[in-house]
Amino acid sequence: MTGLATHSMCAASMGAPSVDYAAESPIDTLRGQWWVVHTKARNEKALAANLDSLNISYFLPLARVRRRYGRRVTQVRMPLFPGYLFLCGGAHERYATLMTHRAANVIDVADQERLKADLRQIYRAVNSEVPVDLYPGIRRGRRCRIVGCSLAGLEGVVLRRRGVCRVYLAVESLGQSAEVEIDPGLLEVIE
Repeated sequence: MTGLATHSMCAASMGAPSVDYAAESPIDTLRGQWWVVHTKARNEKALAANLDSLNISYFLPLARVRRRYGRRVTQVRMPLFPGYLFLCGGAHERYATLMTHRAANVIDVADQERLKADLRQIYRAVNSEVPVDLYPGIRRGRRCRIVGCSLAGLEGVVLRRRGVCRVYLAVESLGQSAEVEIDPGLLEVIE
């Protein structure tokens, strides 16, 4: 197994998973250095497919999300961390990832053991029957920056109205705001 795009490549997600807390996680079976790949907007799954074809190890946690299209409600699998994928390998794999032209940057991880521990937890969470929040950092009232689409770089406050994510772009000297409806996957939290 080269990649771990959860729910699509994990047998435990197909039925009711039997959890063995002492069992080795697939994260532990991958050898090499871990990297965090910042992908281009909405390229997480496409990059994962490219890495599969190149036989490069990665982990792409996916969450099940209900989407409404008119009257039809369907479940889709969306990246838990929009814009990010975790790569395992060496300098060659890092370079090959950048050459797919789907990665904006490959970030070095100083504390490898901490990242592996975090990824083990994420792996267990997304492969459980418990719902996992898709955008935990994008909450009402948080300042965010738009990182994708033609509005990239704009900053505002996130609010939800009628179940839709909106960003309010303030003109403080006027005391007013403009409102933009946006996919939460195109936002990053400003600390």
